[in-house]
Amino acid sequence: MKTFLKVIVGIVAAIVLLVAAVFYFTSGLVDTADAFFQAVKRQDIAAARTYLAEDFKANTDETALRAFLAKTALLNFKQASWSSREITNGRGELRGSVTTESGGNIPVTLTFVKENGGWKIYSLRKPSAGITSDTENPVPNEPERIALAKRTMDDFTASVRAGNMQQFRASTSQLWQQQFPLEKFEDAFRSAYSVREVFDEIADRQPLLKAGDGLGEHGELKVSGSFTGRSHNVEFDAKYIYEGSDWKLIGFHFKV
Repeated sequence: MKTFLKVIVGIVAAIVLLVAAVFYFTSGLVDTADAFFQAVKRQDIAAARTYLAEDFKANTDETALRAFLAKTALLNFKQASWSSREITNGRGELRGSVTTESGGNIPVTLTFVKENGGWKIYSLRKPSAGITSDTENPVPNEPERIALAKRTMDDFTASVRAGNMQQFRASTSQLWQQQFPLEKFEDAFRSAYSVREVFDEIADRQPLLKAGDGLGEHGELKVSGSFTGRSHNVEFDAKYIYEGSDWKLIGFHFKV
């Protein structure tokens, strides 16, 4: 019996240590989230934005952030509790709920990246209430997909004209940038430099999208089609993932 009790005590102690370790290593995530929501509670949106990652801030100004917080009732923040804390491959995540001053309970998920030695909020997601579609991020409609493809090609063309892929790479998702340094972008798209005139031809053109674009099995957005130039067409296939508050490029192929 004593041996059995020792085993039980050992298991309990191990679980306690594991929980304590999780709380210790993820405390930085909670500190950033708490500071962000305290600024939200004061309705100091400028201060709240200081806890966002650079990519998040680039896509969400103060007006847009305030509008999102108001629309989701997070502007009435009272307190937060986190049921799940995780750090994997240098990225953090908190899942939990926010209680509002009126007593509401809002499920939220925050993801984090390390910037300048500290954790910054990379995305803030709240599931839509009421009747919703199966996907958390609805598929953009055709005009939005056209604008997305045009923006991608504009960034790519600018890099082709400059003779390097810096601008194009900077416009893509953080995940793709982490996986591929500038040298790999150069290797992948070097062939475009020899047909720069073709990209100049389509600079002011709108894309014609193929039918059937939509979300893949992992939630990635697929957009494909072509740009018609005076002497050549440029076909493209692009894949996007939802990062921060926008769709960002995770894959791109072209054919002249």
